[in-house]
Amino acid sequence: MYKPVLITVGVLLILIGAVWTAQGLGYLAGSAMTGVTLWAVVGPVLCLAGLALVVTGIRRRPLR
Repeated sequence: MYKPVLITVGVLLILIGAVWTAQGLGYLAGSAMTGVTLWAVVGPVLCLAGLALVVTGIRRRPLR
């Protein structure tokens, strides 16, 4: 049961982190986050956390 939850949350974190990175670097305009260096740093960190969750979800053995 936890396996799909971990993978889903991980993918969502990766997507949000990618958007935040693009906004922080100025590739996505139209928000207060555009061009702010903080989001260019926080975004990749969030992507790495999401990737860790996805890998954990994939490698996790089912409970018996």
